[in-house]
Amino acid sequence: MKILLLKPSSLGDVVQAMPVLRLLKLHYPDSDIFWWIDSALAPLLEGDPDLAGVIRFERKRWAKPPHWPEMVSSIRWLRAQHFDLVIDLQCLARSGAFAWLANGKLLVGLDEVREGARGFYDLAVPRKSFHTHAVDWYLSVLPPLGVPVHKNFTWLPERPAVAAEVKRKWFGPNSKFAVPDSKLILLQPGARWLNKRWPVEHFSELVRRLGEKFPAVRFAVIGGKDDHLLGEIIATANPSRCLNLCGSTTLLEMVEWLRLADLLVTNDTGPMHVAAALDKPLIALFGPTEPRRTGPYGQSENVLRLEQLPCVPCMKSVCHFENMEECLRAISPAAVFNRVAEKIS
Repeated sequence: MKILLLKPSSLGDVVQAMPVLRLLKLHYPDSDIFWWIDSALAPLLEGDPDLAGVIRFERKRWAKPPHWPEMVSSIRWLRAQHFDLVIDLQCLARSGAFAWLANGKLLVGLDEVREGARGFYDLAVPRKSFHTHAVDWYLSVLPPLGVPVHKNFTWLPERPAVAAEVKRKWFGPNSKFAVPDSKLILLQPGARWLNKRWPVEHFSELVRRLGEKFPAVRFAVIGGKDDHLLGEIIATANPSRCLNLCGSTTLLEMVEWLRLADLLVTNDTGPMHVAAALDKPLIALFGPTEPRRTGPYGQSENVLRLEQLPCVPCMKSVCHFENMEECLRAISPAAVFNRVAEKIS
């Protein structure tokens, strides 16, 4: 059996869709499963034991007419595979069109009103309710196909070579992390929406308080190149025990850092979903978004959110409240410190 999954982005969405892959492979062990993914995220899936191949979607490149022949070639390759089953978990017009052009025997997608993607599908699976978690919605495509849903799988298998490289680079005998019985706390200060970011000065104050209370705790700030300045600001709160990794790790190295961590303090962003997939303890700071819908899967009790504001959750990428971004600013470093202390004591 040949299966094509379409979930090109973003990091958190791809991670949340991975249980669909795991359960399909368990139910159809002899199947060849391919994943259509944005080229920037392809390293996350390349070499995955459950995949026969990764099909790169060159979104930025193919937006320019000179590169359209490459896109046509990719579509021709998809059609030549004669997929038995195509599943679109992105449910946008673009992904729906690519899924339809793949010309599989059965096309299944998520029933989302946006952009009319469901018009491409043979079978559209609705979201049970507004608050249905994304992971559960993705998994809901499986029962209509006769594939049982359960939790007996490894969400993100370890990459031993990558894990060894992380330890070689950052955990040598002279490393600030080479402290017996120390705890490693990762901090994720970035987020795609600016109004999903807990203030960087709050992160700094949290590091200062934790450093005073717990002498053996070590910190690392994770994020992309755009988060480097945030990482520098936070690291100055305790420079001897805090490492700024923003922009310094590959995607797979970031995953292995999370696997090593004792705790993650994070905004609502991709690494939060990675930590949840790894079943790592975390504290997630939520403002404009709805944690029941896109929060850390299986860890709703570890979400901190200011419930009393009338606009929470607004589900908007720009804040229009009279006190700008109050939903996150009002979550105090003291409140987060208390939650962290409970986790690591």
